[in-house]
Amino acid sequence: MPKEEDEVLAMEINCLKKELEISLQKSIFLEKENQELRQELNRLRSQIQSFKAQNNERKSILWKKFHSSIDISVAGADSPPLSPATVAGDKRESTKSPKQSSWDDVKESHRMTGVPASPPPPPPPPLPTKLLGGSKAVRRVPEVLELYRTLTKRDAQKENKVAHGGAPAVAFTKNMIGEIENRSAYLSAIKSEVETHGDFVNWLIKEVETIAPRDISEVERFVKWLDGKLASLVDERAVLKYFPRWPEAKADALREAAFSYRDLKGLESKVCMFRDNPKEEMNVVLKRAQALQDRVEQSVSNMERTREFNCRKYQAFQIPCQWMFDSALPTQIKMSTLRLAKEYMIRITRELQSTETPQRENLFLQGARFAYRVHQYAGGFDSETIEAFEGLKKAGLSSQRK
Repeated sequence: MPKEEDEVLAMEINCLKKELEISLQKSIFLEKENQELRQELNRLRSQIQSFKAQNNERKSILWKKFHSSIDISVAGADSPPLSPATVAGDKRESTKSPKQSSWDDVKESHRMTGVPASPPPPPPPPLPTKLLGGSKAVRRVPEVLELYRTLTKRDAQKENKVAHGGAPAVAFTKNMIGEIENRSAYLSAIKSEVETHGDFVNWLIKEVETIAPRDISEVERFVKWLDGKLASLVDERAVLKYFPRWPEAKADALREAAFSYRDLKGLESKVCMFRDNPKEEMNVVLKRAQALQDRVEQSVSNMERTREFNCRKYQAFQIPCQWMFDSALPTQIKMSTLRLAKEYMIRITRELQSTETPQRENLFLQGARFAYRVHQYAGGFDSETIEAFEGLKKAGLSSQRK
């Protein structure tokens, strides 16, 4: 019996040894697989970091181009953006003789030839000559107020609400990309530019510090020229932060003034070019006119609200701000809205005369309300807008008698 027990015990020991060997082999295999997975994980992390660096570089370039003008070349002096791989070598040549395309040269060329440094955008259609005479061309029309009050009192429950649609705010992420390692290509390119472009940036610093534009159009041209120069850097903000003397406040103020003026002039151009398209549905045309009026009122209101603060800031940097006064651009934009009122009323008048819709009364009320709104905003009507109002009033009252 003891011999049999010893054999059984020996068999159990052998089985345990085999299981232990199998477990050890599995452990070695799993450890090896775990090591391979760690290596793969590290490789993927390095790829992700590299992709993030490349993505950050592309976003920086796109963001910089968004703030730049459509055409960044001024008198053929600007160079296209360079990649990080070639930026250190190719840009040395551009810094050897920066004075060949300095802002003073651009100004002198502009003055001598009488041709702008870059093709300006097409100007908006001129306002009617009657508007150029100032307050004499526009007069208050009491009939507009009288008609509006009469209709709103009689039908106060049916007022059509005008939706004030604001432009969607640009969605910014607080932290798009995490901290980039020092060995990344993006940061290496920035450090290389800081080392090789010191003279170039110091020259731009002097140009920004000494600029004293005479009018807002010169501010526009200088900002376009400056953005064209800075576009050659891989990341403007990242490079310039290494230069404590960079006049960031003045450069930002110049850009702010140029962009604000350009946006307002573009809005004025859109209003002046507004036309009623008979092929479009009436509601589409009316909504377009209302949206433009909303944008005008909001933009001019924002400018007037911050005008005093901005004027003090611009004057501190010798930036002209006369264009912000009531006698200048704001009045021009307000007068341009008379076209919206005229086209709006003409379209509704045509609709009242050609259809038998049961909504005639509401349509008439809508036209009277918009006419009243523009009348109060612009301070009156000119002769063409008065004629359109008389046509609306006649067609509306005629439809009510029917």
